[in-house]
Amino acid sequence: MEHIKIARTEHEVAEFIKNRWSPRAFSEQQISNKNLMQLLEAARWAPSANNEQPWLYLYAQKGTEGFDKICESLSPGNIPWAKNASILVVAMVRKTFEANGKENPFSWHDLGMANANLMTQATTMGIYSHFMAGLDKEKLSESLMLQPDHQIVGLLALGYPASADILEEPYKTRELTERTRKPVDVFARAI
Repeated sequence: MEHIKIARTEHEVAEFIKNRWSPRAFSEQQISNKNLMQLLEAARWAPSANNEQPWLYLYAQKGTEGFDKICESLSPGNIPWAKNASILVVAMVRKTFEANGKENPFSWHDLGMANANLMTQATTMGIYSHFMAGLDKEKLSESLMLQPDHQIVGLLALGYPASADILEEPYKTRELTERTRKPVDVFARAI
């Protein structure tokens, strides 16, 4: 296995949490349809407000027209590495509740939960993911002819890890730099 950045945690957590990170170096190995369906099944079982399940995914494998269409919407800073992913996934929300058509203020949160399920499931399978928001959402929405009620939140790049040596700078350095997080006491406190 290639270079994996394991988190140095302050407190013990599950291995799949320590091992989850967002690489930019992806190998040529393609993700099988069976494995992709496992990832989407994990997303399916995420919790959501009123069991609305407002997340929507459009995906494309490398070498397809859909993949190229997604790549065309990427910001210049994401193109050099994201174009090497096995699969690119457009992560979207339905902005309103299906039952009554009212705005769903929890849709982004619920998509985040689905993404977290998908990304942690991927880690347990040796597949890595990198979520990005650096894209032209309007251009991609038009290109995909999305319904007005659908909103792109970001993209997931999925693939198997590769050596950081395949990356140009500044991505190679970012790939090799140790992961850091704020200490728990910075974002959580008792009341």
